[in-house]
Amino acid sequence: MNTNIDIICVGEVIVDFIGDQITSIENNSNFQRFLGGSPTNVALNTTRLGLNTILIATGGNDNLGEFILDTLNDNKVNTNFYRNSSSNTTSVIYISKSIITPDFKAFRNADSEIIESQLPDELLLNSKIFHTTCFALSKDPARSTILKKAIKAKELGLQLSIDINFSEKIWNDRQEALFVLTEFLSLDPLVKLSDDDCFRLFNEYKSDEYIFDYFHNLGVSTICLTKGKNGVKLSNVNSGILFQEALKLDHIEDVTGAGDAFWSGFLFAILNKMDFDECITIAQKLASIKLQNIGTLPENIDILKEITEV
Repeated sequence: MNTNIDIICVGEVIVDFIGDQITSIENNSNFQRFLGGSPTNVALNTTRLGLNTILIATGGNDNLGEFILDTLNDNKVNTNFYRNSSSNTTSVIYISKSIITPDFKAFRNADSEIIESQLPDELLLNSKIFHTTCFALSKDPARSTILKKAIKAKELGLQLSIDINFSEKIWNDRQEALFVLTEFLSLDPLVKLSDDDCFRLFNEYKSDEYIFDYFHNLGVSTICLTKGKNGVKLSNVNSGILFQEALKLDHIEDVTGAGDAFWSGFLFAILNKMDFDECITIAQKLASIKLQNIGTLPENIDILKEITEV
């Protein structure tokens, strides 16, 4: 099979307005504008790492939509199947600048308008990884499109991937979320989630053992659990549990997008046939760069060199 597309990133494209000060959203008077949305960040990051990544997303036919498309094109992200909604405005999120879990307020519009014509079978035939998010699955028509095309992708031999970035602010029906996730997880995607995601998803603290058992029982082979300053744990049905300490950083500028940077590095390493320990190391290096910068990854450094040099 000719697979010259490395990753299909399907899901939310958003404009992030991140506060200038470490305080609540309400108390921030100034916000900086950045391209956002988890799969959008992964598309941007992996393109910068030299992968051929295509973004399947929908923005608004407005000035913010123009900003999104200009930023994607400036960063050479493949936008052949990106579309602008004819009826909805661009989705935006206001985010508190934070060195821990940030607060946010979302105003969703066009991001959920992902339709089947954006994911033709010919595209799936030509790809290796199909990546999406819990956020993207939270609303139709994106949900129905993603589930249908994920099943097709699995049939065609693609590796599926999901960031379970659940939030009750985005998906207020937790039981529905668990039901929809069960359907997607039965396709054995690579799963990325954080301690915070787990707490929000289950609405209570669960042990790492519970979390790994829960997802393995749904048919998932590999779960990567990020634990902030407490490191990273990965559970695989064949190789067991791996753990790495968190990288020590003297300064954290902002945590928004760090999980996306982590998963970008992880998928990059998977495609380069590295073992899981190496995948986590690469992922942590890329996340650490993001943690020390606000917004997207800095443009003035060679991120590929930064994460691959010993």
